[in-house]
Amino acid sequence: MKARNGLIHAYILDGDGNGTPLNWQGIQNWRPEKGPLWIHLDRSDEEARSWLAKNSGLGTQACEVLLEEDTRPRFIPSKDGFFLILRGVNCNPGAEPEDMVALRMSVEENRIITMRQRRVMVIHDIHRMLEAGEGPKNIPELLIAAADGIVDRTGDVVTEIDDKMDELEDTVLTAESADLLSELARLRRQNISLRRYIAPQRDTLARMQNIQMEGFGEQTRWMLRELTERTLRFVDDLDSARERAAITQEELRNHLTERMNKAMYTLSIVAAIFLPLSLLTGLLGINVAGIPGTDNPWAFTIVSVAIVFFGVGLVAWFKRIHWL
Repeated sequence: MKARNGLIHAYILDGDGNGTPLNWQGIQNWRPEKGPLWIHLDRSDEEARSWLAKNSGLGTQACEVLLEEDTRPRFIPSKDGFFLILRGVNCNPGAEPEDMVALRMSVEENRIITMRQRRVMVIHDIHRMLEAGEGPKNIPELLIAAADGIVDRTGDVVTEIDDKMDELEDTVLTAESADLLSELARLRRQNISLRRYIAPQRDTLARMQNIQMEGFGEQTRWMLRELTERTLRFVDDLDSARERAAITQEELRNHLTERMNKAMYTLSIVAAIFLPLSLLTGLLGINVAGIPGTDNPWAFTIVSVAIVFFGVGLVAWFKRIHWL
């Protein structure tokens, strides 16, 4: 959804899966007794940045956390709640999944502000759920829905990497080597990019289990533990895929080296056979007096037969010393 002057959408959650949409004026008139408020902003829009700094009620440091350029997953407790930054795979059309998008959140008891620069598909999903009357009923449910959607999409990409590694391991000795090396390099780059953010995200989700806030009960903590365990498994899967990729790449390089050695060995044998024959024919072909057989009409035939026997003898000798 396109932002309207920096405001992508805002809802008052009614506790029954529905939401009342608001504009900027509605946001300014909101009071906690009206219900939990969700505001989703476009970080790159100047009006959204201005509202955050002047009208959101957040301090300067809090605004800096939400607006900072380069972000990694982290959890920062505050007086009224906490700040949360999660990273999700980029599911936008034409984008690479490992080019991860950031979802920045300021969470309070009755209000949650989320910010993005590039579209985060899980937020789009929650928006559609609210429109259909099947959305989160309160702030904890909205937070869990966002984290769960991010983890789910991450799992899809990690599974795809794992399946691709299985396929590469099966074809390492039969497929075109150059294509496999290129695919392995791409897979390893994708793995490194994903793990860079997924590993700290595991720690971030683990820290969230200690939230002490109204509405964050045992059910919410149990779901956070599940998300943490799934993220931990993704990190283990990425580590395993990285090791398998390194082993497969080494095996492929050994295979290429073996093929190269065989080719060089064959060329060396051919050169070893024909080098003395070339020397002999070159010697007989010099244009000076005294070459034996110049007046004998059978000389060429005799020399040709001798060269053939000499070549056959070299091949037999190479076999005897196990060069062939």
